[in-house]
Amino acid sequence: MTEKISFKDWQKLDIRVARVKSVELHPNADKLIVLKVDIGSEEKQIVAGIKDFYNEKELEGKQIIVFTNLEPAKLRGVESQGMLLAAVERDSKGKEQKVILLQPEKECKEGAKVE
Repeated sequence: MTEKISFKDWQKLDIRVARVKSVELHPNADKLIVLKVDIGSEEKQIVAGIKDFYNEKELEGKQIIVFTNLEPAKLRGVESQGMLLAAVERDSKGKEQKVILLQPEKECKEGAKVE
């Protein structure tokens, strides 16, 4: 069972609409890609393990949902300044079978807060 969090903890999360500005293959990993995303007030770099499910052309220009106030982390030597949100379907052994990026139903302004 997943641990419950308080509404106060939920309010700490900064989840926003972002537009993918550019996509590059990660130089040191087969399954990772490096995205530059516009969140309205700034651009961030996000490293994500979605290469098996999306290619660069599909992602560029797409609006996605990102978690922006996650502590930065280095993934195989490249800094990630946030995390994209996706639905993940796994097989009985836990292997990812499908990854579907969360995105707004309609176009909206980059930086719009998910509440």
